[in-house]
Amino acid sequence: MRAEARFALPGADAAHPALTYDRDLVPPGSWIEVRQRTGGAGATTVRLRVRGLAPGHAYGAHVHRKPCGADPAAAGGHYQHRPSADPADAVPENEVWLDFTPDAGGEGRAVARHDWGFRAGEASSVVIHDRPGNSGSRVACFTVPFRPAG
Repeated sequence: MRAEARFALPGADAAHPALTYDRDLVPPGSWIEVRQRTGGAGATTVRLRVRGLAPGHAYGAHVHRKPCGADPAAAGGHYQHRPSADPADAVPENEVWLDFTPDAGGEGRAVARHDWGFRAGEASSVVIHDRPGNSGSRVACFTVPFRPAG
């Protein structure tokens, strides 16, 4: 699966797949691409590429459970392989973390590999956060047609 888009402000186009909530960190018109590859035994690789973002800024990015919306909270929580309310389970081994820092030209990349795949209908977007790791404000969102395992 491969999906790409340019970021737009919420409200500019209600059906736009890529929305920016912070025009300084993710300027309108900046670009995102997400690729998903599913291998043997349900293993999954997710690749993220961006262009036009703030050079040198460290971003967090994760796969989230719901599609993007005008409200940054619309994407719901992080997708988890083993769903849990325990903060100890909010780790890269149980989630898809795609932290990156764009180079001087504003280009960034990240890759996450897991020996598990997504459940149908439970992985729907990639949210970019204002800092890496498990937390931070949501600065952009990209609705992605992730494929389920199997």
